[in-house]
Amino acid sequence: MTHQLVLRKPLAFFDLETTGINTAKDRIIDICIVKAMPGGDVVTKSQRINPGMPIPLESSLIHGLYDDDVADCPPFKAVAKVLAQFMEGCDLAGFNSNRFDVPLLVEEFLRADVSFDVRNRRLIDAQRIFHLMEPRNLSAAYRFYCNKELIGAHGAEADTLATLEVLDAQVQRYAGMVAKADSGADLIFNNDVDMLHQLTANKNVDLAGRIVLNDKGEEVVNFGKNKGVPVLDVFKKEPSFFDWVQKGDFPLDTKRRLTEIRLRTLSQGK
Repeated sequence: MTHQLVLRKPLAFFDLETTGINTAKDRIIDICIVKAMPGGDVVTKSQRINPGMPIPLESSLIHGLYDDDVADCPPFKAVAKVLAQFMEGCDLAGFNSNRFDVPLLVEEFLRADVSFDVRNRRLIDAQRIFHLMEPRNLSAAYRFYCNKELIGAHGAEADTLATLEVLDAQVQRYAGMVAKADSGADLIFNNDVDMLHQLTANKNVDLAGRIVLNDKGEEVVNFGKNKGVPVLDVFKKEPSFFDWVQKGDFPLDTKRRLTEIRLRTLSQGK
């Protein structure tokens, strides 16, 4: 493989598979570095890594790597110097790399006591370029799916009619294709409102997303110090939480949903 990028120094493209998406707590389990050299050559290095912690099932279902797959692999600290040397003198590139891959990689190097300073490196994020150059707004969707320019954008009637045309075109374009919902379920794309709902619905309990459903179907708090904690557990350890929300600057819908949970809890004697 070769490339046509005009480079003054090597550009190291890299991608991480990890135990999760928390850059401070999660660990790398697989890294691939593709070093694009000035002149067009490409050099690749891959390394599977034992993260020293269990790989959550939800992560394994995404990247296909399980605890047994990395049990005999070296820890990051054992390969950190080799990886740093391979990327020495390189600028860095990736897809969503500035927000995730670079911060997590730097954390791993810091834990391994290996110097890897990015301050003097150019950081290039192909996802950011994609989003800048291909806007994901209604006008762009109308152009892509309907091959028309949206006249009168941001007017309620024009936007609403365009949205109808876009959805109609999406149903026709993707008919029979497999789509993966946020729940992880594979859905066959078809002209069916129930399917479209399953595909696009979120896990919010209230419309603002202050309370959401976790993977167990439990209602959990989605903000502040109790983020990720089941609402019922918060009620038990902080009896004042309910009154604090009711008196606070929260949407009425959030207060209503929290009241429903509390009344249900009282009726069940929990």
